[in-house]
Amino acid sequence: MIKTFITSFKLKNTYRVNCIIYSIKQLPFIKRFLPNKLYQSHLLKIIGNIISILLEIIGIFLGKIIYLSFMILLAVPIVSKNNDSDTFIHIFVFLTLIGGILNTFMFNPTKDKYYAMFIMNMDAKKYTLSNYCYMLLKTLIGFLPLICLFGLQLKVPIYICLMLSVFVVIIKIIVSGYVLYDFEKSHIARNENLPTRILWASIAILLLLAYGFPFLGYSLSEESFIIVFVVSFILCLLSLIKINRFKEYKKMYKQILTHENIYMIQNQSGTKAIKDNLSKQIEFDSKLTSNKQGFAYFHDIFVKRHRKILTKAVKEQSIIILVIVSIVSIAVCKNNQIASQVNRMILVYLPYFVFIMYLLNRGTTVTQAMFMNCDYSMLNFRIYRTPSVILGLFKERLKTLIVVNLLPATIIAIALPVILFLSGGTNNSLNYIVLFISIISISIFFSVHYLVVYYLLQPYNINTEIKSSTYQVIQAITYFVCYYMIQIKLPIISFGIVTIIFSILYCFISLFLAYKYAYRTFKIRL
Repeated sequence: MIKTFITSFKLKNTYRVNCIIYSIKQLPFIKRFLPNKLYQSHLLKIIGNIISILLEIIGIFLGKIIYLSFMILLAVPIVSKNNDSDTFIHIFVFLTLIGGILNTFMFNPTKDKYYAMFIMNMDAKKYTLSNYCYMLLKTLIGFLPLICLFGLQLKVPIYICLMLSVFVVIIKIIVSGYVLYDFEKSHIARNENLPTRILWASIAILLLLAYGFPFLGYSLSEESFIIVFVVSFILCLLSLIKINRFKEYKKMYKQILTHENIYMIQNQSGTKAIKDNLSKQIEFDSKLTSNKQGFAYFHDIFVKRHRKILTKAVKEQSIIILVIVSIVSIAVCKNNQIASQVNRMILVYLPYFVFIMYLLNRGTTVTQAMFMNCDYSMLNFRIYRTPSVILGLFKERLKTLIVVNLLPATIIAIALPVILFLSGGTNNSLNYIVLFISIISISIFFSVHYLVVYYLLQPYNINTEIKSSTYQVIQAITYFVCYYMIQIKLPIISFGIVTIIFSILYCFISLFLAYKYAYRTFKIRL
């Protein structure tokens, strides 16, 4: 089994190194000086291996630091009513259950598994178990010091911290054992990247239990967790027996590692699966027409045919936001303690809404639809790549994207000042105005950002695969900057005014760049 793991690790590392070299070749300016023979360079492969190892080490800890910091450590003082130690344990246990459901490692379709088991014909059981043990070991190594570090800050006993670290591994083993048992009964393999509605419902319930109970004053005690741990440990032993005795790994992976699944995971933003899904939502009605002319007519027909893609999720978001706003409004009117807490949060948690607006924005989905159902074909025509056509269509698309994203944004922008007023108000009336304008500004910022980045870095090739490292880097930076905003606390006036000014400047600069360079960069990648 060790020999199998070493071979599979080398295979995975070779694939990763080649991806690193390819990404380097795609960077602006640098790619001009790097020849195709780069893959043969011994020195660069050594550098690639070093980067690969560093990424492996960083991957063990970085995600877990972010997860523990924002999902638990930041939440504890907000939802805790009694004991911060018990709240930490409670939230961690329920989030670990969610993590076990969503990510077991074993049922994740990846290219390295496909290459190893079906191209190189490696023993499916040995490959699976050796890599599964390695992933569980990485999980334990990553969580152990961090849980101890964060847990001790909240006065969680060291032995509980050690048990919590092991608990993560135990839950993943239990879920894996159950899924294998279910496969023997149903002969249907589970793809953990395609959760069913039942799983999503279970996750929603677990999230409510994780944060709702502590907020109401109820949390798992240390004694209760020990009982949960002992029961889970017994189930883990039974699951280990099932995992070891299971004989149909190759049969199971034949279902999981289909071409569509591999393609989807490796190219999440431009997959055949996404393309098919988008195609199903197009309205092919010959009676659809428009009174507009030129670029406006072309775009108007596109919008009408893709109204489900453009508006369905936005309407659902708006309904959910209205329900949340109604509940919070009733709560602050009925309970003075909740009103006081909500009032303090609104006055200093405006940066938090940068991340919320990031999550709500439809920029990525809309630009995907634009490429897959329009630009993918039209960019093959020379006239479509002329500056006048590109810039004319760009203006129409920007108007649509801003309007689409403004629906939920406007609800939030109106709701926040209203809730602020109902919860006790503020001494500075300017807070209400700044609060409203800043939310609208953030929404417009994201609309401009996604469309401009799409036009300047058009990342897709003819197979709808993302081939732009710069595009991926910018997307990642956008996410981390927005995520970082969660932990910032600033008064509405100071943060709001800065946000409004930044959004205006960014929009003007981005639009200038799009108008100046889009006709050169907006093309299908090779």
